[in-house]
Amino acid sequence: MPSDRERLLAILKEKSFQRREVILASGRRSSFYIDCKQTALTAEGHYLIGRLVLEEIGSIAGGVDAVAGVTLGGDPLVSAVSLTSYVEGKPLPALIIRKELKGHGTEAWIEGMNNVRPGARVVMIEDVVTTGGSTLRACAKARDAGLSVAGVIALVDRQEGGRKAIEAAGHSLSALFVKSDFIKE
Repeated sequence: MPSDRERLLAILKEKSFQRREVILASGRRSSFYIDCKQTALTAEGHYLIGRLVLEEIGSIAGGVDAVAGVTLGGDPLVSAVSLTSYVEGKPLPALIIRKELKGHGTEAWIEGMNNVRPGARVVMIEDVVTTGGSTLRACAKARDAGLSVAGVIALVDRQEGGRKAIEAAGHSLSALFVKSDFIKE
């Protein structure tokens, strides 16, 4: 029987990995694409992501008070982790960080702030890290909202400079998988 990690990788390869030319959010061209939402939105993928990311969170020194992710890719990820944390008796609320400020309602950059205290330690959950740009913008929004970023966890690190940029900004990055898990060069 495969481990949870092996099973999640198999689902990512089946549902999320595509070998095709694509332009990434960073503007870079790539010969492959990993759409983690396709895996995260399956029941099994959601479950496995919650378990494996929560396990990674357990290794963060000082612990965390909440999980945060950038909409849209981060939405099912933080949902999976928050649900799993509750089931395991260590509830962590989920925060969703907007890419753009909405012009109505609360006009909040971060949804879920009523569920955390000022200064709360959050871990940023990412689907795929490429250059680290969107991760660093999300970390800045969290800091602007009075939160402390305890680290970053990604499902996949494309190994294209994102780790270096995130670590240069003072954040740790752990990734469940890296490019070579999908492409052997």
